[in-house]
Amino acid sequence: MAPAAASVVLTGGVRTPSEALVGPIADLAIRSLHFDLLFLGCHGIDPSAGLTTPNLAESETNRAFVRSARRVIVVADHTKWGIVGLSSFADLDEVDTLVTDEQFPAEARTLVTDRVGRLVIAGRDAS
Repeated sequence: MAPAAASVVLTGGVRTPSEALVGPIADLAIRSLHFDLLFLGCHGIDPSAGLTTPNLAESETNRAFVRSARRVIVVADHTKWGIVGLSSFADLDEVDTLVTDEQFPAEARTLVTDRVGRLVIAGRDAS
């Protein structure tokens, strides 16, 4: 059997300042779906608070995404480390892969390596 073609699904919802579509309509749609792979950003990453955002509606929508995904890949640069937004939407141990940059602090790398499935430090292009 041939694999299914990739699909783009627009969930609807209310657009936030971060251009996210969030809210109860989006949450309902997301909870009825199953995602193989989720790429997700965040406002902040903290060893205790996990992944956070300052927007409550965005937090609930992100939480629904994380619950509906088989694998969660978070893409966040070093400036997100130690930032705690108003609301947590996932623990670090719910992250399968964290992709960050070379300036991600060494102590953060140690903490994250023990909690996430895989840490990827994106390098700079040599050219």
